[in-house]
Amino acid sequence: MKYALLIYSAPGAADDPVSDPRPGGDEVIENWVDYTQALKDAGVVLGAEQLHPTDSATTVRVRAGERLLTDGPFIETKEHLMGFYLLDVADLDAAIEWAARMPLIRAASVEVRPVAEGMPWRAVLD
Repeated sequence: MKYALLIYSAPGAADDPVSDPRPGGDEVIENWVDYTQALKDAGVVLGAEQLHPTDSATTVRVRAGERLLTDGPFIETKEHLMGFYLLDVADLDAAIEWAARMPLIRAASVEVRPVAEGMPWRAVLD
């Protein structure tokens, strides 16, 4: 089954030594590289991306035929979507195990959501 691991965090949470007492700097990047390599070695990662901060977002709406653009995210939240991994694993338990191993998990939240497979529009991308 395919699962998206959606990574959420409050801005600056990773810098909070109470949330995550591990040292920062280059080691943080190495932790993410090691985690991603483990996913690849296990043969379960289909894709992954890190997103720019929410202040770089543009929200698009169409109302009464008029396109409306807003700088920033659609809603104000304390936690922002930072990025995601797309996995193909045996079941929800396996996806949760990978989510729990994610670097900086003590400073972030990971939403594990099943991917809706077999949708007709998806065939266009294949």
